[in-house]
Amino acid sequence: MSTAGATIGWWGVPLAVLAGAIRVSTPYLLVSLGECITEKSGRINLGLEGVLIMGAMAGYATAFATGSPWAGVLAAGLVGAVFGLLHGLLCSLKRVNDIAIGISIMLLGTGLAFFLGKPFVQPQAPMLSSISFGFWSDSTQIQSALQINPLFILGAVLAFALHFAFRHTRLGLQVRIVGDSEDAARALGYPVLPTRIVATVVGGFLAGVGGAFLSLYYPGSWNEGLSSGQGIIAVALVIFARWEPLRCLWASLLFGGASALGPALQAMGVSSGYYLFNAAPYALTLGILIASWTPNRALSGAPGELSLVRQ
Repeated sequence: MSTAGATIGWWGVPLAVLAGAIRVSTPYLLVSLGECITEKSGRINLGLEGVLIMGAMAGYATAFATGSPWAGVLAAGLVGAVFGLLHGLLCSLKRVNDIAIGISIMLLGTGLAFFLGKPFVQPQAPMLSSISFGFWSDSTQIQSALQINPLFILGAVLAFALHFAFRHTRLGLQVRIVGDSEDAARALGYPVLPTRIVATVVGGFLAGVGGAFLSLYYPGSWNEGLSSGQGIIAVALVIFARWEPLRCLWASLLFGGASALGPALQAMGVSSGYYLFNAAPYALTLGILIASWTPNRALSGAPGELSLVRQ
């Protein structure tokens, strides 16, 4: 490796922020895209924090048992889909509030993950590998920054695919109409409850895969404090993104980059105010939400059948 490649200097900060943005944003991206699909159908699922944790535990346990991290990803997604199906079926009952059911699912998923995951705190499961896009450089910092996990690529492609589907496909139009007006959907012959159940199952699957990323790649372990509220934050990102899949991608990257700023500066020797930099993503998100809010468009873009929109 050349000396020039090794002494990248302060350019290491934006590189580290870029790497952190991609790495940290992946679970936010997958969960927020899943919740975007669910909420587009007119249902909100606050239980994705529990689904994320349960997916992380199931993915780690399956990878440890099978020796295949991709088997763990699939298992995590299937567990998330089961929780999504449970949420969808319960919310299809009369006089049931989807927010209350979501909180119950969150507690159930968290409790089950902590109970069933105790034997897997110490064992080491095989990790997901990344794709190196920095092969062209001699700099270890550039090579490290451009190590990208396939799940991020999957999430980014999915964001563009959903953006297209919601605008140009019959299925996407069906989900949007069901989410905007039950009466209009029934008049057009669309099945309301099955559409919402399927949307919630898909949302749960993606949240479970997001959990597998946490346990099988970054930080790459299973413990009870793994999620740190990322599932709840991802649900909030959907509102911040105005229920648009591409905006979920940009919002996730923005939050991930802000989260990586503190560690990047610390790596360059800036230690004062480290904990303040760790609060940057939360302060940034709060500031943007306040700056972009107006009384007339506080929930602009929200599906009309969401419980937080209906009067």
